[in-house]
Amino acid sequence: MRKLKLIWDFRGPDAFKTAEHHEKHLKEFIIIQKTNLSITGFEQLNDMHSIAYMVVTDDEMKPIRDALKPHRGQLYAQ
Repeated sequence: MRKLKLIWDFRGPDAFKTAEHHEKHLKEFIIIQKTNLSITGFEQLNDMHSIAYMVVTDDEMKPIRDALKPHRGQLYAQ
């Protein structure tokens, strides 16, 4: 089954800390919704741009996208 990476972008001097904190909320969502999701994370792309992300399957994408409103998505390559 195809996997998609839902991405939230954060910019500015506090972007990394914000992305790190946002990932905690993504993990909370997984627990509350009792999903089978397990891949989340955050990355610093440069000093002023960081991301938080969640990997979902095609089946899970639409309801999670509608609930959490990611900024963008891409195919997930392991």
